[in-house]
Amino acid sequence: MTAVAVARYLLSDAWRSQRVIIPVVLQIAVLAVLFGGDPGPLPTPWAASILALYPVSAWLALTLANTEDPVQRSVTVAAAGGPGPVAAGTLLVAVAGDLLLTLLSVAWPLVATHYTVPPGVLVGALLAHLAAGLTGTAVGFLCARPLVQRIGWSLLIALVVVIATAVQPWLPPVGSSVSAIEAGGHPGSLLVPVLVALVLAVVATAVSSTVARRG
Repeated sequence: MTAVAVARYLLSDAWRSQRVIIPVVLQIAVLAVLFGGDPGPLPTPWAASILALYPVSAWLALTLANTEDPVQRSVTVAAAGGPGPVAAGTLLVAVAGDLLLTLLSVAWPLVATHYTVPPGVLVGALLAHLAAGLTGTAVGFLCARPLVQRIGWSLLIALVVVIATAVQPWLPPVGSSVSAIEAGGHPGSLLVPVLVALVLAVVATAVSSTVARRG
């Protein structure tokens, strides 16, 4: 079974469980509050939606990784030919969710407010949100099974990591992305955060696969 086939299966299974709906609804609620009135000229208000997307994407990734119980996951791993395709398929679904939430977060104020932005700043906003989403995915994977077995501990560790890293403006990918948006959102200033976030997500996936293989 290829990673794409695993991704389709996991997406279907996650949708049936409906647990992935909660983080998506949470991001929608945050956007409705942030941009329901007059948030001020863009791109500065996007800083808040970037900070919101970080924990939401972590929650989404953690939910995707823990959708199946250990017995079900072992069956999926056996059918896929090992934990590698399962981890890669989970990453594909999580990244698809990050892209969806990124597009939603960037488009919302463009539709709900009268503010417009130059194309370059729009690209910068997309990159900044994607960096936060991918970083959240990495955190979610590192806090989910098979690394952390209990969901209570998973949520607590993820929350601590998100809070500790989101408030550091010098720290890529999330802190530096927020700082770049507040400074004008030039796309060039956001390439490094996106690349760092992508590496983190891939490394987290590899770590999860390795631990599952040894378990």
